[in-house]
Amino acid sequence: MNASVDPQSIGRFLTLAEVSEILNVTMDVATGLVQSGELPAIRIGGVGEWRVERTMLEQYIDDQYEYQRRVAALRQGEFADTGDFLEANAAQDDTTPRLRPLL
Repeated sequence: MNASVDPQSIGRFLTLAEVSEILNVTMDVATGLVQSGELPAIRIGGVGEWRVERTMLEQYIDDQYEYQRRVAALRQGEFADTGDFLEANAAQDDTTPRLRPLL
């Protein structure tokens, strides 16, 4: 499969080789995603070859974008200036910041 292939012409199910090419990862990574259940797939035939539904792969990609967006937002929040909301707790070490209750 190459970049000029129309995703709609691929068909409903993708092989792990196609998944690894689309995601630009190794076969081991694609297999790991399926075996861990992170990427839903089905086994076909007696040999048990994995197939990933194209819509499931698209959903996985969308979910990864959302996950990364949330991680970035959390990291920005961790490094934001929180000085207005922190106070030293007298019962603990003065260097341990505590959130000041909102009134």
